[in-house]
Amino acid sequence: MFGFLKKKLKEFIIGTKEEIEKETKKEEHKLKEEIEKLEKEEREIEKKIEKEKPEKKEEKLEKLEEKEEKLEEKKEGLFAKLKKIFVSKKLSEEDFNKFFDKLELILIENNVALEAIDSLREQLKTELVNKEISRKEWEKKIEESLKHSIETLLVEPFDLLSKLRESEKPFVIVFFGINGSGKTTTIAKIAYMLKQNKLVGVLAAADTFRAASIEQLEKHGSKLGIEVIKQRYGADPAAVAFDAIKHAKAKALDFVLIDTAGRMHTKTDLLREMEKICRVAKPSLKIFVGEAITGNDAIEQAKAFNDAIGIDAIILTKADVDEKGGAAISVSHVTKRPILFLGTGQEYNDLKRFNKKEILEKIFD
Repeated sequence: MFGFLKKKLKEFIIGTKEEIEKETKKEEHKLKEEIEKLEKEEREIEKKIEKEKPEKKEEKLEKLEEKEEKLEEKKEGLFAKLKKIFVSKKLSEEDFNKFFDKLELILIENNVALEAIDSLREQLKTELVNKEISRKEWEKKIEESLKHSIETLLVEPFDLLSKLRESEKPFVIVFFGINGSGKTTTIAKIAYMLKQNKLVGVLAAADTFRAASIEQLEKHGSKLGIEVIKQRYGADPAAVAFDAIKHAKAKALDFVLIDTAGRMHTKTDLLREMEKICRVAKPSLKIFVGEAITGNDAIEQAKAFNDAIGIDAIILTKADVDEKGGAAISVSHVTKRPILFLGTGQEYNDLKRFNKKEILEKIFD
């Protein structure tokens, strides 16, 4: 994950440092030219002073000496500036905008959402513009600022197991996401994780629209030894959720995981159906499941579900084959909700807890 983004950001950081060094050398050259020009003027004035001395033209001498003093002061100022520029450099807002334009293209290419890019721009501007930074430290400073700025986009995830254990039983989780996002497999992975932690529950086959969806969930339930509550295809999904929760309460079970439909081609009907499921199930948690590799599509889907029903958390699937990583960087910022897990394969234990520190290490180390 992040392979392509990591490579591009490294190239950008090195390139920006080289560009700043190039601009600094231009500034050095310009200052040296100005100093040389002043020194030439000084030499000419000294010649005039030597010429005026024998004739004892005091008034003229005073003016020439005054002019020489001013030139000397100006030259000293330029020398101080030149000395300073050898050690450190300030980045102007104009320079910042030039280098950020290049960064913006890299981020867009890697599926980072525009909202997230705008936030990065403001954060980086605060950290870099008009700050006196050692020339030796520029590369390190750019990387650190970029790393910190990306970190601010990521919402800190909560611990699902702790939340479940501390809450009233059964703990009800409804999973949302479009068809093909890996939602049903992700539900099975969560069920496996909960079972491994000595928790007992049921799965609810509330996707009564997609062909074979019930059989797919039943197959997982059979492998995991977890009961699946179902009805016929075409049945009311909210009724399936209701039955599963009623069953869990009667058996004093720990959790209910509810699968739902994901037919985005009838978006209005789908979101209305999700709203009804939430009204009936009153879930403890609403989780959006999206494919990391779809980038901005996953972000837009998360926004749509969040606007309609208010999601609580996110799981991104196929993270192991996502070389860009834009969705992982952006979706938390856009929805203001944490990513809990990353799907990294097809096995039940291929579910990795989202860790901000590890993500940043993958991008920058």
